[in-house]
Amino acid sequence: MANFFDTLVEVLKQDARFFTEDGTLLRNKVYESALNMDAGLIGLLLSNANTKKRFFTEVNGIYVFDKVGFGWVVNNREFLPDSYTRFKNRIGLMDSHGNLISQSNDVVLSFPYKDCVLEGGQTKDDQKRDEIFYNATLAPDEVDRLLYPKVLVNARRYTASGVEEGAIFDDNDNLIIKGNNLLVITSLLKRYEGKIKCIYIDPPYNPTSQANTFAYNNTFNRSTWLVFMKNRLEIAKRLLKRDGVLIVAIDKNEQPRLQILIEEIFPDSDVDCITIVHNPRGAIGTNFSYTHEYAIFVTPKGKKTIGNRKLKPEEIDWSPLRNWGGESLRTDARNCFYPIIIENEKIVGFGDVSADDEHPKQTEKHGNQYFVYPIDGKGVERKWRYARQTVESIRDILRVKTSKNGYDIEIGKNYGTYKTVWTDSKYDASVNGTQLLKSILPNTQFSYPKSIYNVIDCVSAVVGEDKEAIILDFFGGSGTTGHAVMEINKDGGHRRFILVEQMDYIKTETLPRNVAIMKSIAPKASIVYCELAKCNQNFVDETIAANTDTDLTALLTRVLATGFISSKVNPVAITEASADFKALSIEDKKRFILELLDKNMLYVNLCDLDDEEYAIRETDKAFTRSFYGLEGK
Repeated sequence: MANFFDTLVEVLKQDARFFTEDGTLLRNKVYESALNMDAGLIGLLLSNANTKKRFFTEVNGIYVFDKVGFGWVVNNREFLPDSYTRFKNRIGLMDSHGNLISQSNDVVLSFPYKDCVLEGGQTKDDQKRDEIFYNATLAPDEVDRLLYPKVLVNARRYTASGVEEGAIFDDNDNLIIKGNNLLVITSLLKRYEGKIKCIYIDPPYNPTSQANTFAYNNTFNRSTWLVFMKNRLEIAKRLLKRDGVLIVAIDKNEQPRLQILIEEIFPDSDVDCITIVHNPRGAIGTNFSYTHEYAIFVTPKGKKTIGNRKLKPEEIDWSPLRNWGGESLRTDARNCFYPIIIENEKIVGFGDVSADDEHPKQTEKHGNQYFVYPIDGKGVERKWRYARQTVESIRDILRVKTSKNGYDIEIGKNYGTYKTVWTDSKYDASVNGTQLLKSILPNTQFSYPKSIYNVIDCVSAVVGEDKEAIILDFFGGSGTTGHAVMEINKDGGHRRFILVEQMDYIKTETLPRNVAIMKSIAPKASIVYCELAKCNQNFVDETIAANTDTDLTALLTRVLATGFISSKVNPVAITEASADFKALSIEDKKRFILELLDKNMLYVNLCDLDDEEYAIRETDKAFTRSFYGLEGK
């Protein structure tokens, strides 16, 4: 397949002004023509569908030419054949025009491959490979193919009563998807763009040491990790509702750079970094013992989107419900003079507003009940701080207090604004993460999952008042986020979760944990599990499982016969080098085959749903159509 730069050259060949007699492209001539808005050049670019799509934006029926982007493609391609990037080969703070921050107040994070999409290809936790990057302008075909919606297969619905094979997706379902998370979330766009209330993610922390977080690939170098995150955060932004909130868990290793990157991607949002003490015993460093990590909250700028936290009893500030001081008399607001009814030292109701000619005692007994009025210790008739028609709405923040005259009533708000440092012992990842998970899955491979209360409090801060919210976590891990959503739903809500995970432990950890919790505390809920339909991923699985030279040689033959190999590989050259392949060790043969595969073809694109070559089952076609809203098409 010709790349985009070759397509551009073929278009330019239609104008002899841009080439020498021996066929050399006159880049400066082309660039000068672009700057001068040369009619002939613009006409050529508009005549080709690919160049028209990449260099023009339609505004009210008029096509606007991106001469800056065009000039960059023309002038830089020959210098950057491998990386397809225009950023300097270092990480530093620059403004959006490439100037040092000392010369500007506008700051962005600059790093190699920032303008690229990282090709799919992680196949197991400990796989090491040279990453491949596609630039969105120079390699648009590869990017489009990589990010096209995928076919979904092997769907089944789990309920308290059992498992339903070949499910049809319903909006009431929770969802767990197996597959590369970048490819999954771009597939989610078709159904959920602009519909997700909260995205909570706990990505790989990318530590500088060789000690990786268990069950995650934490071996990205810094610039690759930033590209990895940038690609996903840009899609996450499109999935969020206008009042949606993104929460990213992270530790000290990448928090500074990640926060700057987030501020760049979300310029119209407020970004707050919350400190959470998750390991009170501490992880020993060279000079300090680390006890905390972070949760970065990204909220709509200037809007109140984070709810209130529930206070502990010792944090509540109690005060009299009875008014005092100026304008506190009964005559100042007659609707605020009525009895509060107490039985067994609990508030059981509220009486009617007293008539003007009624002058009761502060506390009156009627059978087993006591009627308490807003009368002070000197017998002065005052008023309650809430009128009769509104007092029932605050009943849960009132309490009874014994007084020398009988009883009095106090009010204490049991909620308050979230603070930026969370220190509660419930956030301890060892007690409420590791031990909790082992109680559900005794043989879990996760050594240090998040405390369930860490995730509950983060997510409920966003969706506590939205009982129909959708919550997405595309680093599903052990499934803590799904568990947390079901715990939050104990308030009678119908919040739904979407979890995404690529690794095989999704079948042994993520899914079983959430099914067990559903049966225990959310028996009316349902969970649909499905997978991205595999193409080259089948070859990946076979390669990893193979353990003989005969199996690998046969596998290589099949791989070459499919044509689903990287565009950078010449099949003829591979065939001619068959003797060299035979001499390789088994592990080297595996690495060789894995590098041959086109990682953009790991999964089947939605447009190929009915292609017989992929042999998609009818039940899988039906589920895929139901998910994407393609029924009857």
